[in-house]
Amino acid sequence: MTIEEIHRRVLDSSAVLDVVQAEIGKVIVGQDEIIRKLIIGILANGHVLIEGVPGLAKTLIISTLSQAMKATYKRIQFTPDLLPADITGTLIYNQKSGEFSPKQGPIFANFILADEINRAPSKVQSALLEAMQERQVTISDTTYPLPQPFFVMATQNPIEQEGTYPLPEAQVDRFLLKLKIKYPSFDEERKIMDRMVDEKPIAISQVLTPADIENMRKVMHEIHMEDKLKDYILHLVFATRHPERYPRLAALNGLIDCGASPRASIYMARAAKAHAFLEHRGYVTPDDIKAIGKDVLRHRIMLSYEAEAEQIDAENIINRIFDEIEVP
Repeated sequence: MTIEEIHRRVLDSSAVLDVVQAEIGKVIVGQDEIIRKLIIGILANGHVLIEGVPGLAKTLIISTLSQAMKATYKRIQFTPDLLPADITGTLIYNQKSGEFSPKQGPIFANFILADEINRAPSKVQSALLEAMQERQVTISDTTYPLPQPFFVMATQNPIEQEGTYPLPEAQVDRFLLKLKIKYPSFDEERKIMDRMVDEKPIAISQVLTPADIENMRKVMHEIHMEDKLKDYILHLVFATRHPERYPRLAALNGLIDCGASPRASIYMARAAKAHAFLEHRGYVTPDDIKAIGKDVLRHRIMLSYEAEAEQIDAENIINRIFDEIEVP
């Protein structure tokens, strides 16, 4: 299949995503970039971690997105007393039949909001881990597949750290993107006030179905990516592991304890294709990689004590890498 044919298929398949974003825009104001990144996460068959203070419409965004895509949606509020069975489900004893029957938990939905994920203990976080990675849940001795598409949007509050459990690196690495949600501008917040103060219901049209999303993913995988762009992705990832191999990044040596995993390379390529799909293109450009690359790497770099002492964060290092690695 030629690039022109792929481009036409992508154009036909992705056009409806403009309508999806318009429908969500009826409710959500000022978070267009977050919405685009969430759609990219869904198309790339990944999960998204969002960090932001309360009250920035994180719950409203994912619930509105599920309405526009005619998908099932469940919200799970993570608390210190939560149990794994509260998420996955458990066996219920039936007194009439004398048998145990499975009762599926809230994880059995297309879109999951894992609210304040770092407030749950490690047992609960590990229960979510299998669901996120394997797209399946084990209750007793039986394994049940999760509905497709399956998308987890987890949230973290960057301010309150009392009573929280830091997410282990193994779980953080399973998120395709880590996004930082910001306050709206003055004009955007005025629009929010105008829409929300009266609490008038806003009708959202169901534009897509889960089957449509699966078909979009098949078309997205056909998007062309040049070998030099694949090498560009690898150089970005390898620069987080071995900055000393790149003369202009030698100063970063000793600031990174652990660089990005191979999952970062895979996810960056997938997300770049999803971004090209969202832009209605049948081929990937360096701008696609730049648009999502920082969100892919942000949570995959472990800094050294030296970096923390010098008040250098992951954002500084990632920006430096993108500035210095040559663009093909």
